[in-house]
Amino acid sequence: MIPFTQEVVDVIRSIPAGRVMTYGQVARLAGNPRAARQVARILHNLSRTEHLPWHRVLNAKGEISLDGDEQQLALEAEGVVFERPGKLSLSRYQV
Repeated sequence: MIPFTQEVVDVIRSIPAGRVMTYGQVARLAGNPRAARQVARILHNLSRTEHLPWHRVLNAKGEISLDGDEQQLALEAEGVVFERPGKLSLSRYQV
């Protein structure tokens, strides 16, 4: 695994249950603030094999980016309350 990818994996693993980060925030903490799309690709490719808590990563608006039923249910199971379907308060839940 290349160093940036490993950093992304480590950052995502560090997100506590019931909290979230944005793609850009993960990229910044992993050392490349301009790599939010790369974070999305890493999540897509490695979530299953690396057992990542993928559901804790959202877009910059605090919204679920794709078909989010599974993601919203997983976050709700951790105590996250959504303002409306697919949208949560970053000020409340962001690490």
